[in-house]
Order: sequence, then structure tokens, then C-alpha cells
Amino acid sequence: MAGFLDSYASTITFMALTGVFAYSFYAVLMAGQLSLAQAGLASAGAFTSSLVVPAAPLFGVIPRLVVGIAVGMAVGAALAFLLGLPVMRLRGVFLAIATLAFGEVVRILLINQSWTGGAQGLSFPKLVGIPEAWLALAVVAYWFWRLGGSRLGRALAAIREDELAAKAMGIDVTRHRMISFVTSGAVAGLYGVLLAYFVRFADPNAFGFSTAVDGLVTAVVGGTTLFIGPLLGSTFLTWLPELQRAIGVEAGWIRPFVSGLLLLLVILFLPGGLAALIPHRRRRAMAHPDAPPDLPPLPAPGTPIASLRAIRKEYGGVHAVRDVDLDIAAGEIVGLIGPNGAGKTTLVNIVSGLVPPSGGEGTVVGIPLGSGVPAHRIALAGVSRTFQQIKLFNRLSALDNVLVGAHRVSRPTLLRRMVLLPSARRDEKRALGQAFAQLTRVGLADRARLPAGDLSYGDQRRLEIARALAAHPTLLILDEPAAGMNHVEAHRLSVLIRALAEDGVTVLLIEHNVRMVLETCTRVVVLDFGEVIAAGDPATIARDPRVVEAYLGAEDDQAEPA
Repeated sequence: MAGFLDSYASTITFMALTGVFAYSFYAVLMAGQLSLAQAGLASAGAFTSSLVVPAAPLFGVIPRLVVGIAVGMAVGAALAFLLGLPVMRLRGVFLAIATLAFGEVVRILLINQSWTGGAQGLSFPKLVGIPEAWLALAVVAYWFWRLGGSRLGRALAAIREDELAAKAMGIDVTRHRMISFVTSGAVAGLYGVLLAYFVRFADPNAFGFSTAVDGLVTAVVGGTTLFIGPLLGSTFLTWLPELQRAIGVEAGWIRPFVSGLLLLLVILFLPGGLAALIPHRRRRAMAHPDAPPDLPPLPAPGTPIASLRAIRKEYGGVHAVRDVDLDIAAGEIVGLIGPNGAGKTTLVNIVSGLVPPSGGEGTVVGIPLGSGVPAHRIALAGVSRTFQQIKLFNRLSALDNVLVGAHRVSRPTLLRRMVLLPSARRDEKRALGQAFAQLTRVGLADRARLPAGDLSYGDQRRLEIARALAAHPTLLILDEPAAGMNHVEAHRLSVLIRALAEDGVTVLLIEHNVRMVLETCTRVVVLDFGEVIAAGDPATIARDPRVVEAYLGAEDDQAEPA
């Protein structure tokens, strides 16, 4: 064993350092971001640490290294935060280009500084070996392991899968993306310091585009949906050259060629990376969750929940919603019906904060509607919803989908999970209890472990309702929940909605199944061309000639029912 370590000491150390660097990409990929700034952040951390690390040996190796790591991580995190302020709203390739440009700016800036040695580079003392590198990797891997099962980790995974749905669950997308960005910067700074004090030299040109691409490939090949992915990627790609040498292949182009080929194959055939090959079992606590937590009581029947006055929404010259007045009180089941294109979904998007109104005023669960109010604030205040087009987190299990829905009523646990406090485990089990209660309520408890994307259409509809219910909402918005259901399934859904109202949940229901609406709702509002043309109890609405005309058209129009 000693001979093996002596022969492959550098390879083993580089394996750990490559893993640390890959985790800096994993930190942003787990939130659905594609950043290439990590190489620049690593170089900034490494060179800045050279200014503060004591040179005198009397300080000892470990204290000197600790100082360097602390400074490098702080610099990486600070620069990532400053970079994130202007680029955080970019997505996909635009974010990648902006962050790549930042890395190039840092590289050129460092080359033109005398204290960095310019293009000649700078010498560093030897402070890092196998123990230090692997200890750093273990700490970083532990952080991401504990992050994965926390409230924060679930929020980042939800953002990766569907940002709009994450907002509707009460997740502040911008804040959480910034957290992942800053975490990435800190880990990149750590890598830069460890690398410099291992190879005893740093050159700004060594932290260029190819370094960033290598880190990205390592993270993607390893997998971005399981914390062990970066370690798997670094193990495979670090030992690949050793394998090539062992079989007599020395060509320098082989490794980048194989790396590119592997990235292509992973994207095409194994989107989850090498980590997807590892069977992933939920923790045992899932099978025996605690009872649902005691949640605050919902508003008493008759309490005002929503009040809209002259609300309108225009898209250019199109008037999607015209001067709508709407009041909703606690305990009601309000049906919102109308032909296709009547403005129903636009109106509920305004109510849930996803779309700002063009005019008028209104409040929902005490929050004023307007362009300055983000959707997650309204969700956190007690509005939960489903969507006309199902928006689930398809790669997450059914249980994890509902756990994300419980974001509003669960507590942060990451820091307590890091130090294994029992209170963190108790809070997680309470969240599990809440999630299981809602899965059971909609009849999906036996499918809790299945990925949401593998469920049937009807089960996905029910899962979306369970996720919305997990937030313990004051106002539940259901946007065409019976779409695609047969009459038996629609009847069961109607029974469920009435039971929710009996439990104190206020429901705003959009549905084209008029019979279901009339059987389920306590009051019905009818829209046509963005205007309210009728409102009242179901019996009155069923006889209203304007409603009949809106749905069937005038006799000469011979229009088909919507």
C-alpha cells in the first residue's frame, strides 16, 4: 500500500483536487445554472491568499494553510456574489457566456499585475499533500451530502427542474440561485488555494477556458442529481490517463477526445451521469414518518381572502382581463368558468402573483397585488396552486415533489444537519409526515418513491394537488385539475375538493367540466373575453342565458361547446 501511495501520490492528490473543483460546478448545476466563472474565481482565491499567508515556517504548515484557505474561500465567495448581482437573471447559454467572460477578465487582470508574477506566475510553498487534499474533499462532499436532504437542497432541486413551479411553492428563486452561486465561488476559491500550495506554483494562464471546461465535464460526467457525482467524475477522469499509459497509449490528444466523447454520451444516454447508475434508496424514515405537524388554523368562514377591483391585463393590444371585480371569502369554493381564451388562467396568474396586473387594485391573503410583489411572497402568505399544463419536478420522486410543496410550513435544517442535531431530524420527519398525509389524501402513498415523470397523467394531476396541499394553503387555486379525467375520477376529485372546503381550505377552481363545477362549487363566476358576464350560485348560473350563449353561441353561430 505504501508503495502504491508513493508511486501515485500526485495522481491521488489530483483526484481529490479535481473532485473539489467539480463540486464548485455541482453547486450551481444542482440549481439549474450553467456557470463557467469557477476557474477565474479559483485563480483570484489562490493569488490573493499569497498576500496573507505567513511566510515564516514558525507558524507551522497547518495554520498557514488554514489562513490561505479562509482567504481564498472568502475571496471566491465575495467575487461570486458581486458577479451574481448583474448576471443572476440570465439563463442557459447567456449565463455561461457572461461568466466565461468574467473568468477571462480575471485572468487578464492577474497577468497584468506585478504582485502575481504576471505571465511568469508565482511560487508558493508546499503546504498540501494527500491528507490535506482528501480532508478538504471529504468536508466539501459532506456539505453537499447534508445539503441534499435539507429544505434548502430541495428548493435548489426544484429550481433546477422548473423555476415557475418553484416560485409557486414559495421559493425565492433569485435568492436561492445566489446562494448556490456564492457556494460555488467559495468551493472554487478553496480549489485554487489547494492547487497552488500543492504544485507550488500558480500561473494565471493555467486558470483559463480549458480548466473551466474540464471542471464542467467532470461534474456532468459524474452526475448532478446525487452528491457523489463529482467524486465519481474526478475518479474516472483522473485515472483515465493512467489507464492509457498502462495500455501503452501516450498521445496527448486522447484524454480531451475521450472527455468530449464521454460528455456527449452522458448527455445523450445518461443525463444523470455516472451517479444515475447507483441505486438510490430513500432514507428509512420515509417508511415510518411522524404524524403531520400541528399547523396554524385556517381563517374562519367568511373571512375576506381576496378582493379585486377593476383588475385588468393587456398584452399589447390584446385585453386578456377587463375590469374584473372579484371577492373570495374563507370556506368558499369559487368556480371560474368560461370559453377558451376567456382570460381565466390570466386572472388566476394575477391572483397568485405570477403576472402583474396592468391596472386596478387588489389584495390576496393580505398582500397587495402589483409589479413589485414577487410570486413567492404571495405563496408564502398562503396561496398555493396547480397549473393548466402540469408542472411537476419530473426527476424528483413523488414524495420529494410534495416535500417541496411543504416549503412554506417546514423549517430550515441545513446548519443543524451539518452538526447532526436531533432537532433537524425531528423537523425533517415532521415535513415527511405532512408530505405523506397529502399523498395519502389523494391516493398516491403507494407511489411515493416513483419519479414524478413516471406517473400516469391522472396520477400526475393528483400529485400536483398533493404538492399544493402540502403548503397548508389558505387559498388553493386549481387550474383545470379534471382535465383528462373520466367521469369517475372527476367525481372523486369533486368529493376531495368539498372535503378540503370542510377542512377550512378556500378553493378557486378553473374547470371546463361545467357539470363538475356546478356540483362542487358554492359560487360560480363566468368570464367571456376577459369580462365577468355572470356571478352567483350554481343554480342561477346554469339558467343564465348569457352563460349559455357564451358556451354554445347564438343559434346562427352554430358554435361547438368549449
